[in-house]
Amino acid sequence: MARPSRGILSNAALIGSATMASRITGFMRDIFLAALMGAGPLAEIFVIAFRLPNLFRRLFAEGAFNAAFVPLFSERLAQKGKSAALAFAGQIFSVLLAALAVFTLLAEIFMPALVLALAQGFAGDDEKFALAVHYARLSFPYLIFMSLMALFAAMLNALNRFFAAALAPVLLNLVLIAAMALAVLKGVPMGDERLLDYVIYGVVLAGLAQFLFVFIVARRAALRVTLSRPALSDDVEKVWRLAVPGILAAGIGQINLLVGTSIATGQAGAAAWLYYADRLYQLPMGVIGVALSVALLPELARHLAKGETARAKGTQDMAVLAAAGLTLPAAVGLAVLAGPIVSLLFERGAFSATDSAITAQLIIVFSFGLPAFVLVKALQPSFFARQDTRAPLIDGAIGVGFNIALSLALFPSYGAPAIAFATVMAGWVTLTLMLWRMARRDIYHLSWPLLRRVAAQVLAAGLMGWALYQAMGLMPPDILSDSVSGLAAWLAVFIAAGALVYGLAAVALGGLRRADIGLLRGSQ
Repeated sequence: MARPSRGILSNAALIGSATMASRITGFMRDIFLAALMGAGPLAEIFVIAFRLPNLFRRLFAEGAFNAAFVPLFSERLAQKGKSAALAFAGQIFSVLLAALAVFTLLAEIFMPALVLALAQGFAGDDEKFALAVHYARLSFPYLIFMSLMALFAAMLNALNRFFAAALAPVLLNLVLIAAMALAVLKGVPMGDERLLDYVIYGVVLAGLAQFLFVFIVARRAALRVTLSRPALSDDVEKVWRLAVPGILAAGIGQINLLVGTSIATGQAGAAAWLYYADRLYQLPMGVIGVALSVALLPELARHLAKGETARAKGTQDMAVLAAAGLTLPAAVGLAVLAGPIVSLLFERGAFSATDSAITAQLIIVFSFGLPAFVLVKALQPSFFARQDTRAPLIDGAIGVGFNIALSLALFPSYGAPAIAFATVMAGWVTLTLMLWRMARRDIYHLSWPLLRRVAAQVLAAGLMGWALYQAMGLMPPDILSDSVSGLAAWLAVFIAAGALVYGLAAVALGGLRRADIGLLRGSQ
């Protein structure tokens, strides 16, 4: 197995650490949200009002814009120099800003239709629907700031500067926490509609803060672009030909979640339960899958541009191995510990024990799909680096169709868990199609040595899960009501012990080797 070039996993670890900071502050944000809004109508309205612009944040900021822009920007940087690359970026900036202005205006006009598409279950409640439309209109400008931020983040990524863009979401969480704290200080009670004013205005302010942060970092890196009259040049058309299917392909997971949320609004509380479950299982998705995807794309693009196909394959092998090795224990641990984790984070104030139980059930289901979700993220850059955004879009679209059909068939009988199950199955369908397509085109295939190591990781994760399940019997049954700090201590011990069991088992079975640690540090 060829070895990847220096720094690929080191870059992924850097992005992952920034993402971890974002997710930790995000959990703090959601603890406030759960306590103040619970899983009732206010929480559902917030989820819908924030879901649409946040969907585009994930589509653009978590790798999709990179898929179209980074290879072309890197190509100009290498062949024509920095000035030509920045001029190219300036063209994209001008067209992007104009397109966003038009798109935002149209969205504001047709927001009732967009909200109806996102929350079909609100159609029978005029007051809830009107509030969702109102707050969705207020939050939508967040999309403008995040999309513009994505351009500057992509330029930084092309220069192997990943940290600032990965850290920017921390600002969103801090601003929203401050907004909710201000609401509490102003005497706004739990469940009061005025909470939405504080939170939604905070979303827009946070979007501006994130854009300015990344913009300033890019300026300090001498990445300065100038606005010009928007023009659809050949370069701009090429970016958008790649970008549109790339955005949809990279955002398949979010599209699946969007579909699920829309269907789930037919059950009271289901949209909020799915939101909180999504927040937890997205932790390993962001820290592992997105980090690997963002770090992998520039590396693969450089290897392929130089004709270094063996090194490109070695880099992809290590990304798959790292994705599986980190995601499998995370998925198993999340499934086994879902109940106490949800209780610790969210069960207070307006968030009841029933809400905790249902959210934990959804997390357990989602955990079975985590390996598929992360591996899709780790494999997509092999297409994107070859300037092929159409193939992963087709595979993902088939998965979305499967998700919709399964959700509609199962939701009337099983409710919210059916949405989670359909999303998981769609993830595995997409992964299977992607691997089949890559093997058929001779782009990439899973070698037997790699599969043997992944199998060892699966077995090690299973042993860890069994050990955790047995250890759960030692925890006092009333620990949450007795002591929140006590529950946190028990979970910390379980997580540390689980990591130790998995690490020892993975090394003993051959799923993890000493050389892998050196690669993680970026050494040869």
